[in-house]
Amino acid sequence: MTVAAAFTLAVVLIVVLLLISDRFPADLVMFGGLAALMVSGVVAPHHALSGFSNPATATIAVLLLVAEAARETGALRLIAGLLQGRDDGPRGTMLRVAVPTAGLSAFLNNTPIVAMLIPVVHDLARRTGQAPSRFLMPLSFAAILGGTCTLIGTSTNLVVAGLMDQASLAPLTMFELTWVGLPTALLGMLYLATLGDRLLPRRRGPESSLDDSWREFVAEVVVQPSSPLIGRSVEEAGLRHLPGLFLVEIRRAAGEVLHPVSPTHVLLADDVLALVGRAETIGDLRALPGLQPREQTSLGDALRSDLYEVVISHHSRLVGVSVREAGFRGRYGAAVLAVHRAGSRIHQKIGDISLRPGDTLMLTASAGFGRTWRASRDFYLVSSVNGAPVPRYRHAPLALTIIAGLVLLPTLTGAPMLLVALGALLLLLVTRCLTSRGVQRALDVPLLVVVASSLGISQALQASGAADLLAEGLLAVNTTLGPFGALAATYLATALLTALVTNAAAAALIFPVAMVAAEAAGLPMRPYAIAIALAASAAFATPIAYQTNMMVQGPGGYRFTDFVKVGLPLNALCMAVAMIVIPWRWGL
Repeated sequence: MTVAAAFTLAVVLIVVLLLISDRFPADLVMFGGLAALMVSGVVAPHHALSGFSNPATATIAVLLLVAEAARETGALRLIAGLLQGRDDGPRGTMLRVAVPTAGLSAFLNNTPIVAMLIPVVHDLARRTGQAPSRFLMPLSFAAILGGTCTLIGTSTNLVVAGLMDQASLAPLTMFELTWVGLPTALLGMLYLATLGDRLLPRRRGPESSLDDSWREFVAEVVVQPSSPLIGRSVEEAGLRHLPGLFLVEIRRAAGEVLHPVSPTHVLLADDVLALVGRAETIGDLRALPGLQPREQTSLGDALRSDLYEVVISHHSRLVGVSVREAGFRGRYGAAVLAVHRAGSRIHQKIGDISLRPGDTLMLTASAGFGRTWRASRDFYLVSSVNGAPVPRYRHAPLALTIIAGLVLLPTLTGAPMLLVALGALLLLLVTRCLTSRGVQRALDVPLLVVVASSLGISQALQASGAADLLAEGLLAVNTTLGPFGALAATYLATALLTALVTNAAAAALIFPVAMVAAEAAGLPMRPYAIAIALAASAAFATPIAYQTNMMVQGPGGYRFTDFVKVGLPLNALCMAVAMIVIPWRWGL
């Protein structure tokens, strides 16, 4: 083993471990690993940075903007409205959600689709008397299954297409993956409607559990005219760190409402203070002079309309930061009411909780919070948002027509996907189907850095000889079990790595290894590339395996083991379909 190969493997191992730990953003980890390989001289800068100029990276960026146009014009919302039909029973309702979701995800980025449909599914669950956990995981899984059906269905497919381009292989066509993706999606949804439905938990999400606790939690007190607290700030009055209580709102006698409450807000006579806390702590208010408790109550419609549910993203600046250090009041104009992890409320001081990707936060904020932060990279806004921008529905037919052209033209004319996507983007901008503000919201720079860095690390694995060393294992499998066994081993290795790190990273790390092994055995690389694309996309067994899984974990009240129980058989089903279809369609 050469020094370069050993160093490359060490860097890759560190990158994988850091990605698994979730302590640092994925884009920082991936680019840091790439930078280490460049500085050490393992890979030349022009090769290492080739991922940033790869057509796959640019295509992903453009498709993110196309999906935003569909959201801005209300095209997605119009389709979502079709889901709210009659009650077809739990399984029928699940399929009524899953089938259109898979269809949309075949052509549009699935993150905004799932984010938009989470509140819709919550509403369906309430109206049908079912637990949201029965529908939200199938929602995420359907989005993933739909993404396996076309070249543009998921960024992972485009990453594999970029790797194939680097390897001078014939490019993937728009519907080439449909041969394996469509039967996988159909059988996957059949599984979700039968055995998968039986395995799904019937568990309420944090929003429901918090609803129950509010009836115990909330009390109102009035600042008496004789109170010594008048003229003092919330901090000075001792209302900032009450044990087991949280000051949510101050209502002035003149009608002004302070919400959320700042430590610097000054108390006035006849102020009504709304506090959240456990019932047994309400009596502690009597220790504060000049406060007259009113009748204990629930929050009511006014407060309820200003409550937001958000999920911390992998790219968030808040990962590893405590709630207190995050400064939600100053940064977002919001206050944290509760933090849920894996569907359970964390029973410790909220300010001391260190945030992790996938944590669900219940925030109280002004109505403008939704408009301002709905596209934040720090978290996914998954609750219904009052005051959200009104979609420009009159542009929706035009946007859908342009998107349809994007899907059909590469297949009908053979034009490069990037050129067609750029043309579609230009039309969307010129026709005002997409605004400049939408471009700023939708351009996911961290995702693009991960994709480009993954392609660069893949180059380093080949240049250093590390891929040759790892390929020896696949060659041994090929010698023992034949090409079919090597194909299965490639799929399993990709699926396992995808369950632990990002999809793009898994595909980029396995691809050069499989390519070296295929060349050494005299086998075609295309079947292995297809297997890598499917295995890296079809990630169901862990919540961290795909960002839509993470988005539904908190709202659905799911635990890590729920994804293993429901997702692992689906992973096995996808592999079984791949092992049948890939050798038949692409040969070995």
